[in-house]
This record gives sequence, structure tokens and C-alpha cells, in this order.
Amino acid sequence: MVVIDVEGYLRRLRLLHDGPPSVAGLFSLQRAHVERVAYENLAIWLDQPTTVDPAESAGRIVAGRGGYCFHLNGAFSALLNALGYQVTRHFGSVQGSPASPAGSIGNHLVLTVTGLPTPDNPTGEWLVDAGLGDAIHDPIPLIPGTYHQGPFVYGLRPSEAEPGGWRLDHDPRGSFHGMDLRPGPVTMDTFENMHKHLSTSPDSSFVRTSAIQRRDPNGIDTLTGLSLRRLGHHDTTTLLDRETDFSEALADIFGLTITRQELTHLWPRLWTAHEKWLTTKTS
Repeated sequence: MVVIDVEGYLRRLRLLHDGPPSVAGLFSLQRAHVERVAYENLAIWLDQPTTVDPAESAGRIVAGRGGYCFHLNGAFSALLNALGYQVTRHFGSVQGSPASPAGSIGNHLVLTVTGLPTPDNPTGEWLVDAGLGDAIHDPIPLIPGTYHQGPFVYGLRPSEAEPGGWRLDHDPRGSFHGMDLRPGPVTMDTFENMHKHLSTSPDSSFVRTSAIQRRDPNGIDTLTGLSLRRLGHHDTTTLLDRETDFSEALADIFGLTITRQELTHLWPRLWTAHEKWLTTKTS
């Protein structure tokens, strides 16, 4: 069992542990996680190597940071397990566009929770995911159907690429097309090679572009490079072309804590990448 600072983690989520596992508790945990712990890849841009160790990821979350799926769902699975939930980690894949091949290549860690039946979900099986960035806000029952959450609509169906698995179809306005989940449990070391690729390879979108996302009941905040976008009932886009605006957005919108030294290291890299993007856009 992974040992983490459960009380510190719950303080970060602004939650109290007030009883045994329950559907209401699971929903509260999922919602709090995606609202208060940002999906982000700033460690790459800050030259801060990370691993897929859930204890390390949980420690970083307690300290005020986030991460991407291997970090967020790895840590979240450890928290759920510590609170008594029956959680399983799965090999999965996010499909970036309709042209991308479906099937699980291991670029996403997926979670399911079992043992929590309701009248609408008698099997008691739930898709739980705090690492999809701009996707689900609430757990989704593992029952084929269409699920409305705020201004977005998701589809869940049996996977055509992973027999016995599941396919989540993202809202058409989302940052990716869909996600396939392979049945059966996996251990965290399954994702070590993909994590190395995503965090170090020049071909990785995480290495090429900084990305931060935060979900709430009414929409999504996304900071790609220096472009801040709010997607929901009304969409807006703002360029954060001053260091102070960027720093304030990190804290006020995404709840991220970075030091002055880290900001001094990060800002020139982001600005250089933004200027390079402008040159490409106008050439």
C-alpha cells in the first residue's frame, strides 16, 4: 500500500473525511480534485524531473502543484485506496483526433471504482478520472449512455479497440477526441516508458507546449502557453503577455503555487515559445 499524507491531501482538496466509502463521497472527491488540483505540465518547463510514483505525486499535490494523468490519477488512486475505496488502475489511451488510431497505447492512466451500487448503477462500477484535464467533472457509471455534465456531453460505450474495455467519447469542444480503457489492473511501472517519452522527447506535445487545465461545474479554464481560454456557456480568450498577469492567473484561476525563482526561470521560456509561435503563424 502506498503511504501518503492523507490529511494534507484532503486539506488541499478542502474536504473532510467523514465516513466510509460512498457514492456521495466519491463524487465529492472527484469534483474537488478536478476543481482544485490543476492538470499541468509545468515541471517539464521548469526542468524538474518527475516519476510516476504515486507517493511522490501526492506529495507534490499537497505542496500546491498538480501534474498530468500519471501524477494526478496515480496520486488520486492512492488517496482513494487509503480512504477505503475499491480502486483499479487501467492501461488507457487518449486519442487526439478522429484521425488518430483508437486503442490503448498507454499514454493515459485510467481509474475505475467498484462496490458502490445505486438504483441507476446496480453494478456499482464507476469511471473515475482526475487526469483528463478538460473532461469529466463527475464519475460516470460504467453503463453505455450519454452523460451531460454542465455545458458538455460525454458518451460511454464498449471499446471497439479494446475487447471488454470502455470508450469515452469526449465533448466535441474538448481538447481530445476520446479515450479507450483496457480491462484489467496494471501497476504504475507500466507507465514509466511513456512518462519518459512524454516528459523528455522533442516529439512530445508536453515538451513543445506548456499546458494547464482546470475543470469546474460550469466550464473549463485552459492556459496553453500564454493563451488563457475559458470554455463553457460563454467562451473567451485572453493573451497573458505580462509576467504579473501570468503569475496571477496561475494562483487565482488554477490554484498553483510556484516560487519567484521558478517564475523567473519559466517566464522567458514561455515568452520565447510564444514569439516562435507568432513567427510560425504569420510566416
